[in-house]
Amino acid sequence: MRVRKPRSRALTAAVAALVLLVTGCSGGQTRDDGTIRLRFQSLAWQKESVDANKELVEEWNAAHPDIQVEYVQGNWDSVHDQLLTSFEGGEAPDIIHDASDDLADFAYGGYLADLSELLPERLRSDIPEQSWETTTFGDGIYGVPFLQEPRVLIANKKILESSGVRVPTAEKPWSWAEFRQVTKDLTAKMGEGKYGIAWPLKEPVSVTLNLGLSAGGRLFHRGDDGKVTIDFTEGDAVVPGTIHNQVDVDGSASRGTLGMGGSDSLPGFFGGKYAMVPLGFSYRQQIVQQAPEGFEWTVLPAPAGPGGPVQGVSPQTLSVSEDSAHQKEAVQFIDFMLRPPNMVRLAKGDWMLPTGMRALKDPALHTQKDGWATGAALAGDLRPAPAQSVRGYPEWKDKVATPAYQEYYSGAIDEDELRKRLVEDGNLVLARYQR
Repeated sequence: MRVRKPRSRALTAAVAALVLLVTGCSGGQTRDDGTIRLRFQSLAWQKESVDANKELVEEWNAAHPDIQVEYVQGNWDSVHDQLLTSFEGGEAPDIIHDASDDLADFAYGGYLADLSELLPERLRSDIPEQSWETTTFGDGIYGVPFLQEPRVLIANKKILESSGVRVPTAEKPWSWAEFRQVTKDLTAKMGEGKYGIAWPLKEPVSVTLNLGLSAGGRLFHRGDDGKVTIDFTEGDAVVPGTIHNQVDVDGSASRGTLGMGGSDSLPGFFGGKYAMVPLGFSYRQQIVQQAPEGFEWTVLPAPAGPGGPVQGVSPQTLSVSEDSAHQKEAVQFIDFMLRPPNMVRLAKGDWMLPTGMRALKDPALHTQKDGWATGAALAGDLRPAPAQSVRGYPEWKDKVATPAYQEYYSGAIDEDELRKRLVEDGNLVLARYQR
């Protein structure tokens, strides 16, 4: 069924539109000279990425004097609440940069435009269907997925090569069992106070769920009635069980990094305290910038289960506000931003992979330098994150899953308690969103 705008939402938008008509503050304005003005809120934050986005906006504006785009800087840390406030106030930007796992509530709430009839065929056919699934809710498409990043292992090359362990490739990754054994072997050879792996798990949920796909974990299951429930199966236990055992049983993973973000773990990695760190593909930029002179590192694929090296991703997306007065022109701008050469520029600026098949073939994304080739080889195995279309996921993640996983990884609770919290408490949360 098609996602519909709630009656209360329509009333809010109508009132806000009337107020904004008087104040002249709304987005998607048409000037007295007939020029359309659109606001594009970007979440780019790394200098290369910000520069690439701003350059593309300037190029568009130079070529389209009748449709001018204003670059607005957003922030990943606060984007969900900021967008919700702007939607309710009728002040949302016309073009919205976000991530696909943040779109469900906005799509079902009627805040985002259905792009199904607005997307040009070139763009529609260039991005694989598995990527479009991440932005499809009901019968509508509510965002264009354009950048994605697999989670990889960043390894100290000297430690790895001197250890004698088998070095995995994209074609033959480690199994989860082999990965656990490798981290034990590395820890034994590195000496006291050093670890084969460091898991920076300040935000443990997406890491656990997305890597869990390779072991057959899904956690979220949609019934014939369309409603989603949570079930913790044997496959769902593989990844959290491996991490738990590395920290609490084997001593091969550092307990001190569990509360860290990815960037926080890099000094210890550079100092030889950890042989490997699982990180998003884009962290390579920080490593290039921050690694001490002479430090040798390499990119390895994440471990794989029976399903192969599949893992879930939540691509970065470009959406259009339902309240935008110029949705067609907003999609024209998105189409320009995501032409293959431009998508490559955005991917390189963010050190991520493009979703577009033509862009992904660019030779610049297949070099051995800085691990680009390893990431590109994993692109075909990226799937929608398990929680992609689940209403209530943000609340479940913050209130239920994050504390449960954190306590399990630290050894404060066992697997039975983890399962109970994720399933019983989690289903109570989801039920409120599916009445």
